Amino acid sequence: MRYILIIICAILAGVFLYAESRKQYVTAVVLKGLASLCFVILGITSSPGGHTARMIVLGLIFGFVADILLNLRMVFQEKGQLIFLVGILVFLTGHIFYLAAVAPLAKRPIVCIILGVILTVLLMIWIFKQITAKMAFKIFGVVYIGAIMLLNCFAISNLITDPSAFTGIFAVGAVLFLISDIVLILNTFGGEFKQKLRNVNISLYYAGQILIALSLLKIR
Repeated sequence: MRYILIIICAILAGVFLYAESRKQYVTAVVLKGLASLCFVILGITSSPGGHTARMIVLGLIFGFVADILLNLRMVFQEKGQLIFLVGILVFLTGHIFYLAAVAPLAKRPIVCIILGVILTVLLMIWIFKQITAKMAFKIFGVVYIGAIMLLNCFAISNLITDPSAFTGIFAVGAVLFLISDIVLILNTFGGEFKQKLRNVNISLYYAGQILIALSLLKIR
């Protein structure tokens, strides 16, 4: 069942990329929604229950909703910027749920927070040199990247201090998610959209979400 869901998710994501590249935006929204629904179902069916699992499942659900919103901006282009910002806000909410899942497991939370802030500042300084975007997008970007960087710091810290299948799979998923978002930002606001980067962005994103969903199987 789980392997079938992963295969279906990969196929739908691939067809979504094709439809989007052909500017078939309504079809693309449906395909992306179905692909994202796969990792939600994967997470729900893999969940053993408990606080950590519930928070991760909620994070997956909000990711699913955000996926639909981000592509709806191409359908309703006159409201595209607003829809994009709302989508990012929903994604941010998902990351907060992920944080709520792994932060309580951290042995040195203050260190994670300090590292998260420092790495966010360094990363955003570099990103701002590569992109051109309105101030509203930059502000949202700082908050959003800050949240996912903080998530990565907690996830990697948990893997180091308490190595297990759960902390390992979740950490890899979080890192892939972060890289995916960096690619998305550079490709969206970097001046020239490249389909190859879009393919990388989506591939890393779904790999990350699937790994986060699968990590639920290994919660002790």
